[in-house]
Amino acid sequence: MDLLENIDNVFVFAPHTDDGELGCGGVIARLIEEGKNVHYVAFSTARESLANPEDGDILRVEVKNATAKLGIPNENLHIFGYEVRKLSYVRQDILEEMVRFRREYPMDLVFMPVVHDTHQDHWTVATEGMRAFKNKPLLGYELIWNNIFTSNCFINLQRDHVDAKVNALREYRSQAHRTYMNEEFIYALAKVRGTQIGMEFAECFEVIRWIM
Repeated sequence: MDLLENIDNVFVFAPHTDDGELGCGGVIARLIEEGKNVHYVAFSTARESLANPEDGDILRVEVKNATAKLGIPNENLHIFGYEVRKLSYVRQDILEEMVRFRREYPMDLVFMPVVHDTHQDHWTVATEGMRAFKNKPLLGYELIWNNIFTSNCFINLQRDHVDAKVNALREYRSQAHRTYMNEEFIYALAKVRGTQIGMEFAECFEVIRWIM
């Protein structure tokens, strides 16, 4: 039984632009292909961590281009400007924004970081997400360089879904120097996760809450 079959409205919560594509870009591509309504929420454009401060809002531009490559409509992209590495300082604001989304939009499934993520911003979004969406199915996505991770949910992907993920991540030219943006790594991880379930490709998640 495909548990995604009865899911129509999906939210992806990303602490920073690019986290959502890295964690579940292949699944986003699959969901869009299957006609699902996907929203993407990024809480920080991480402008303070850019090597060149003159780049300013480059990540705001890049996330628009990347999510468009995955097929997310512009009206389903929600970008906030909270300061990178300081999301814990505004956790109540983040919780209130999450609650607002829950009230204003239908929501059948939520993707977010796992609670055991060593990045302070990722942890904040995960813990506030558990509070805001305690009555929703929650899957924590894999950011393997940060996670202490329980791999207990796998979503099968086709090659074109992984290709779409890679093409989306190519839009993050300002982040191309980061090791986790390496295309061989992206394909290899999808291959490893697929091999674990006897498929060609997959993405892996931690079940935080599943409601039957």
